[in-house]
Amino acid sequence: MRLTGTPNWLNVRRRVTRSVAPAEPLPATVWAIGGGKGGIGKTFMAVNVAAVAARSGRKVVLIDADLGGANLHTCLGVKAGSRVNLSDYFEDRVQDLEKAAIETSVPGLRLIMGALAHTGTAETTYEQRAQLVKAVRELKADLVIFDLAAGMDRSTLDFFLEADESMLVTTPEPTAIENAYAFLRAAFFRRLGHGLRTSPVKEVVRVAMDQRNERGIRTPTDLIREIDKVDPEEGARFRQLMASFSPRLVVNQIRSRDEVKIGFSISSVCRKYFGIEVDYLGYVNYDDLIWRSVKERQPLVLAYPKSDGAVYVRQIVRKMLRE
Repeated sequence: MRLTGTPNWLNVRRRVTRSVAPAEPLPATVWAIGGGKGGIGKTFMAVNVAAVAARSGRKVVLIDADLGGANLHTCLGVKAGSRVNLSDYFEDRVQDLEKAAIETSVPGLRLIMGALAHTGTAETTYEQRAQLVKAVRELKADLVIFDLAAGMDRSTLDFFLEADESMLVTTPEPTAIENAYAFLRAAFFRRLGHGLRTSPVKEVVRVAMDQRNERGIRTPTDLIREIDKVDPEEGARFRQLMASFSPRLVVNQIRSRDEVKIGFSISSVCRKYFGIEVDYLGYVNYDDLIWRSVKERQPLVLAYPKSDGAVYVRQIVRKMLRE
């Protein structure tokens, strides 16, 4: 008898072949660590969070996104020299971002340095930043962490907002707390500006970004009221955008029990007056071993793993990783 069609054994082989075909790698998870001012320990947090994540078995890439004053490499004991950095990628001297990622002394942790002795502009376009985030997610990594420049320029806010998880670092000092509020407000309105770009209420949002505006819009609650007057449907979409903005908070250089409460106070104020949910991850106490580890150009969690600061950092990372 003549056989027609595909033999059954061949169908089985094809099914088996398809079932064992390698799956496409998942895009890297992106975290961003920012702060309203310099000197608050943002880079310290980035280095140590990255080291803890790498020690947990994850492939981690740490990116120094400060194009004006990069120093992340120093905290990891990496000599800069003429190594490729992020500016080379932005200026098309390097096409593949993978080639900019260099090995560090921490197993599983690679580093992409920021600009060094760079004579060009440190400013980037929105298109460049969007392209970088896309390239970052395609890196051969489980986790990519941005150490952002201090302050609230557009590039810093965009990287903060594009990340899967965003961490805001502050200290108990009044100036740092004030800048933390300013950073959250700026990031929030930047998110609205992108989300409502084609909306009929975009002019209301633009006006609200000026804290001294004549319409009396001082908080997101005030802004909701004004948007509802213009377009109730857009008011509903605005509330969704508000709900999608939920940054994490870490208070660094804690010296007393009262200062521990500052994180809860910031979270409460943001919820009550801004309508923003801020997740207080925890704190890191003031510790002389921290500056000693920086002088030794090593992450605290590796140089002094039993120190209080190292313990607190590991607790924060476990919460971030939901372990």
